[in-house]
Amino acid sequence: MTLPFRKDLDEYKDLDEDEILGKLSEEELKQLETVLDDLDPENALLPAGFRQKDQTAKKASAPFDRERLLAYLEKQALEYKDREDYVPFTREKKGKIFIPKQKPVQTFTEEKFSLDPELEEALTSATDTELGDLAAILGMSNLITNNQFCDVVGSSNGIDKDSFSNIVKGEKMLPVFDEPPNPTNVEETLQRIKDNDSRLVEVNLNNIKNIPIPTLKEFAKALETNTHVKNFSLAATRSNDPVAVALADMLRRNTKLKSLNIESNFITGVGILALVDALKDNETLTEIKIDNQRQQLGTAAEVEIAKMLEENNKILKFGYHFTQQGPRARAAAAITKNNDLVRKRRVEGDN
Repeated sequence: MTLPFRKDLDEYKDLDEDEILGKLSEEELKQLETVLDDLDPENALLPAGFRQKDQTAKKASAPFDRERLLAYLEKQALEYKDREDYVPFTREKKGKIFIPKQKPVQTFTEEKFSLDPELEEALTSATDTELGDLAAILGMSNLITNNQFCDVVGSSNGIDKDSFSNIVKGEKMLPVFDEPPNPTNVEETLQRIKDNDSRLVEVNLNNIKNIPIPTLKEFAKALETNTHVKNFSLAATRSNDPVAVALADMLRRNTKLKSLNIESNFITGVGILALVDALKDNETLTEIKIDNQRQQLGTAAEVEIAKMLEENNKILKFGYHFTQQGPRARAAAAITKNNDLVRKRRVEGDN
């Protein structure tokens, strides 16, 4: 749809502005500059130095002399008469002088009390150690030092002096060491998968960051014909959508794999949908983990995941945190139904 004010501008689309400006004479260019200044004297799209037209056509009368210029400006400033004040300045103080309010001084009257003659005589003749013991017993810990309080209370309760302190100390922090690197030999494991080694049942490539993408795709290709590997895990290996597509092709051909873990990778909704499409026809995989990808899969991918879980009654564990309530409820019901079917078959087999 063409806007009304643009209907008459279509005929000027193919004009070459440089060619038109090249045909103008110097006088016509000056005239054009004057017209443009009149139309938009403050064009914010132009640099600050180009917004004012050139007015330096007058020839210089003499070479530039900075000292003479400064002397001239100073002379002009001294000869310029200052503007007279409307109210002449005087040193008279106007207004009220601020006097801060005096706060009332609190006075305390000393209370006089008398003790029994025997108690007064005992306190008068008591030593500093005895007075400290008495203060500790009465709970007046602010009148004695920490060591004195510990000597009186701690010794009677079997508390060591070094472990008794009135200072609250933080809990000692235990160092948390990094997990040891994955000891799996990538090349050797790949060759064993290709050779269909019967002793290789579980492949763990977790947290190996430097595996090239072509090598990960070779793992998926080798698993297509492998009949002994039951668990395959490549969490946090920087796997992406091409790796997910290769794994999807593997799931269409492999009939022995039971568990697949591809968590914490860079797989998007495209790669997950390829895996979901392959799982619709897979009858052997019982556990798959796809959570914690670099970006969210989206509502469309979650709906397809829930639909796949409803059609596939073999998957018993599915590791993914749904962001939408609808697909989450459908997936939970499907997983519960699959586990109930397995439990029912086991009970019928026992009978």
